[in-house]
Amino acid sequence: METRYLENVRLLVVEDNQFMRSILRTVLKAFGARQIDEATDGEEALKAIKVHPPDIIIVDWEMKPMNGLDLVKRVRTDRGSINPYVPIIMVSGYSEMHRITAARDVGVNEYLVKPISATMLFNRLQRVINKPRPFIRSADYFGPERRRRTVAYQGDERRNQEAEVDWGLGDEAKDIGERREGDKEARKEEPAEERKEGA
Repeated sequence: METRYLENVRLLVVEDNQFMRSILRTVLKAFGARQIDEATDGEEALKAIKVHPPDIIIVDWEMKPMNGLDLVKRVRTDRGSINPYVPIIMVSGYSEMHRITAARDVGVNEYLVKPISATMLFNRLQRVINKPRPFIRSADYFGPERRRRTVAYQGDERRNQEAEVDWGLGDEAKDIGERREGDKEARKEEPAEERKEGA
Protein backbone atom coordinates (compact mmCIF):
# COMPACT_ATOMS: atom_id res chain seq x y z
CA MET A 1 0.00 0.00 0.00
CA GLU A 2 2.35 2.74 -1.25
CA THR A 3 0.95 6.26 -1.09
CA ARG A 4 1.90 9.88 -0.42
CA TYR A 5 -1.14 10.36 1.79
CA LEU A 6 0.79 11.36 4.92
CA GLU A 7 3.73 13.20 3.39
CA ASN A 8 2.73 16.53 4.97
CA VAL A 9 1.56 15.09 8.29
CA ARG A 10 3.74 15.03 11.41
CA LEU A 11 3.12 11.95 13.55
CA LEU A 12 4.14 11.01 17.07
CA VAL A 13 4.32 7.29 17.88
CA VAL A 14 4.22 6.59 21.62
CA GLU A 15 5.06 2.94 22.26
CA ASP A 16 7.41 1.27 24.75
CA ASN A 17 8.01 -1.81 22.61
CA GLN A 18 10.79 -1.19 20.11
CA PHE A 19 9.59 -3.88 17.70
CA MET A 20 6.07 -2.40 17.62
CA ARG A 21 7.50 1.08 17.08
CA SER A 22 9.48 -0.28 14.14
CA ILE A 23 6.35 -1.87 12.64
CA LEU A 24 4.35 1.34 12.99
CA ARG A 25 7.16 3.41 11.48
CA THR A 26 7.44 1.06 8.50
CA VAL A 27 3.69 1.15 7.86
CA LEU A 28 3.50 4.93 8.24
CA LYS A 29 6.40 5.39 5.82
CA ALA A 30 4.52 3.22 3.32
CA PHE A 31 1.67 5.73 3.66
CA GLY A 32 4.08 8.52 2.69
CA ALA A 33 4.91 9.81 6.18
CA ARG A 34 8.20 11.68 6.35
CA GLN A 35 7.95 13.23 9.80
CA ILE A 36 7.66 10.53 12.46
CA ASP A 37 8.74 11.24 16.02
CA GLU A 38 8.89 8.55 18.70
CA ALA A 39 8.52 8.33 22.47
CA THR A 40 8.63 5.33 24.80
CA ASP A 41 6.09 6.52 27.41
CA GLY A 42 3.70 9.34 28.24
CA GLU A 43 6.23 11.58 29.98
CA GLU A 44 8.64 11.40 27.05
CA ALA A 45 5.74 12.07 24.70
CA LEU A 46 4.76 15.27 26.51
CA LYS A 47 8.31 16.56 26.06
CA ALA A 48 8.31 15.57 22.38
CA ILE A 49 4.99 17.33 21.82
CA LYS A 50 6.48 20.63 23.05
CA VAL A 51 9.47 20.36 20.72
CA HIS A 52 7.66 19.10 17.61
CA PRO A 53 3.85 19.46 17.92
CA PRO A 54 2.32 16.49 16.07
CA ASP A 55 -0.65 16.51 13.74
CA ILE A 56 -1.63 12.99 14.88
CA ILE A 57 -0.61 10.91 17.90
CA ILE A 58 -0.56 7.10 17.84
CA VAL A 59 -0.27 5.81 21.39
CA ASP A 60 -0.03 2.48 23.19
CA TRP A 61 -2.02 1.93 26.41
CA GLU A 62 0.37 0.01 28.68
CA MET A 63 3.57 1.96 29.36
CA LYS A 64 5.57 3.10 32.37
CA PRO A 65 5.94 5.46 34.13
CA MET A 66 3.05 7.23 32.35
CA ASN A 67 0.61 5.08 30.39
CA GLY A 68 -1.31 6.00 27.28
CA LEU A 69 -4.57 6.75 29.07
CA ASP A 70 -2.90 9.30 31.35
CA LEU A 71 -1.12 10.84 28.37
CA VAL A 72 -4.42 11.37 26.56
CA LYS A 73 -5.89 13.01 29.69
CA ARG A 74 -2.94 15.38 29.90
CA VAL A 75 -3.08 16.28 26.20
CA ARG A 76 -6.82 16.95 26.36
CA THR A 77 -7.11 18.77 29.69
CA ASP A 78 -3.80 20.31 30.82
CA ARG A 79 -3.85 24.10 30.83
CA GLY A 80 -0.52 24.19 29.06
CA SER A 81 -1.43 21.65 26.39
CA ILE A 82 -0.15 22.87 23.03
CA ASN A 83 -2.98 21.28 21.04
CA PRO A 84 -5.80 19.63 23.02
CA TYR A 85 -7.61 18.98 19.73
CA VAL A 86 -4.89 16.79 18.20
CA PRO A 87 -6.29 13.49 16.82
CA ILE A 88 -5.26 10.52 18.97
CA ILE A 89 -5.35 6.88 17.85
CA MET A 90 -4.84 4.32 20.61
CA VAL A 91 -3.22 1.01 19.67
CA SER A 92 -3.56 -1.57 22.42
CA GLY A 93 -3.52 -5.26 23.20
CA TYR A 94 -6.70 -4.78 25.24
CA SER A 95 -9.85 -5.78 23.38
CA GLU A 96 -12.41 -5.70 26.22
CA MET A 97 -15.23 -3.24 25.64
CA HIS A 98 -14.81 -1.63 29.07
CA ARG A 99 -11.23 -0.79 28.08
CA ILE A 100 -12.33 0.73 24.77
CA THR A 101 -14.99 2.70 26.63
CA ALA A 102 -12.36 3.99 29.08
CA ALA A 103 -10.25 5.16 26.14
CA ARG A 104 -13.25 6.92 24.63
CA ASP A 105 -14.00 8.61 27.94
CA VAL A 106 -10.60 10.31 28.14
CA GLY A 107 -10.82 11.62 24.57
CA VAL A 108 -9.32 9.03 22.20
CA ASN A 109 -10.50 9.50 18.61
CA GLU A 110 -9.93 5.95 17.38
CA TYR A 111 -8.95 2.61 18.92
CA LEU A 112 -7.09 -0.32 17.36
CA VAL A 113 -6.45 -3.73 18.91
CA LYS A 114 -3.10 -5.41 18.32
CA PRO A 115 -2.09 -7.12 16.15
CA ILE A 116 -2.99 -4.44 13.65
CA SER A 117 -2.98 -4.51 9.86
CA ALA A 118 -1.89 -1.74 7.51
CA THR A 119 -5.46 -1.48 6.22
CA MET A 120 -6.91 -1.07 9.70
CA LEU A 121 -4.45 1.69 10.56
CA PHE A 122 -4.96 3.44 7.22
CA ASN A 123 -8.73 3.43 7.77
CA ARG A 124 -8.36 5.08 11.19
CA LEU A 125 -5.95 7.67 9.83
CA GLN A 126 -8.37 8.48 7.02
CA ARG A 127 -11.16 8.90 9.51
CA VAL A 128 -9.36 11.38 11.77
CA ILE A 129 -8.11 13.35 8.76
CA ASN A 130 -11.13 13.32 6.45
CA LYS A 131 -14.04 12.88 8.86
CA PRO A 132 -13.06 14.49 12.16
CA ARG A 133 -15.75 14.56 14.80
CA PRO A 134 -16.50 17.90 16.47
CA PHE A 135 -15.12 18.41 19.96
CA ILE A 136 -17.35 18.94 22.95
CA ARG A 137 -16.74 20.20 26.46
CA SER A 138 -18.79 19.27 29.51
CA ALA A 139 -18.24 19.29 33.26
CA ASP A 140 -16.37 15.97 33.17
CA TYR A 141 -15.27 15.54 29.54
CA PHE A 142 -13.38 17.26 26.76
CA GLY A 143 -12.75 15.49 23.50
CA PRO A 144 -14.32 14.28 20.25
CA GLU A 145 -18.07 13.97 20.29
CA ARG A 146 -19.33 10.64 21.62
CA ARG A 147 -22.36 9.30 19.80
CA ARG A 148 -25.28 8.51 22.03
CA ARG A 149 -26.75 5.05 22.17
CA THR A 150 -30.03 5.17 20.31
CA VAL A 151 -30.89 1.53 19.74
CA ALA A 152 -30.91 -1.40 22.14
CA TYR A 153 -29.86 -4.62 20.42
CA GLN A 154 -30.40 -8.16 21.57
CA GLY A 155 -28.51 -11.38 20.91
CA ASP A 156 -24.89 -12.33 20.41
CA GLU A 157 -23.97 -9.26 18.36
CA ARG A 158 -25.47 -6.78 20.80
CA ARG A 159 -22.16 -5.54 22.21
CA ASN A 160 -20.61 -4.91 18.81
CA GLN A 161 -23.64 -3.10 17.42
CA GLU A 162 -23.97 -0.85 20.47
CA ALA A 163 -20.34 0.19 20.07
CA GLU A 164 -20.97 1.22 16.48
CA VAL A 165 -24.07 3.25 17.33
CA ASP A 166 -22.46 4.73 20.43
CA TRP A 167 -19.31 6.48 19.50
CA GLY A 168 -17.91 5.67 16.11
CA LEU A 169 -15.56 2.87 17.13
CA GLY A 170 -17.70 0.37 15.30
CA ASP A 171 -14.87 -0.74 13.02
CA GLU A 172 -12.86 -1.85 16.02
CA ALA A 173 -15.83 -3.68 17.46
CA LYS A 174 -16.30 -5.42 14.11
CA ASP A 175 -12.60 -6.33 13.98
CA ILE A 176 -12.85 -7.90 17.43
CA GLY A 177 -16.07 -9.70 16.52
CA GLU A 178 -14.56 -11.11 13.33
CA ARG A 179 -11.52 -12.37 15.22
CA ARG A 180 -13.74 -14.08 17.79
CA GLU A 181 -15.79 -15.73 15.07
CA GLY A 182 -12.61 -16.87 13.36
CA ASP A 183 -11.33 -18.33 16.62
CA LYS A 184 -14.61 -20.21 17.10
CA GLU A 185 -14.40 -21.70 13.61
CA ALA A 186 -10.78 -22.71 14.13
CA ARG A 187 -11.69 -24.41 17.39
CA LYS A 188 -14.48 -26.36 15.69
CA GLU A 189 -12.05 -27.71 13.12
CA GLU A 190 -9.51 -28.92 15.69
CA PRO A 191 -9.55 -32.63 16.62
CA ALA A 192 -11.12 -33.24 20.03
CA GLU A 193 -7.82 -34.44 21.52
CA GLU A 194 -6.01 -31.25 20.49
CA ARG A 195 -8.76 -29.05 21.90
CA LYS A 196 -8.56 -30.81 25.24
CA GLU A 197 -4.79 -30.55 25.38
CA GLY A 198 -4.68 -26.86 24.48
CA ALA A 199 -7.63 -25.73 26.61
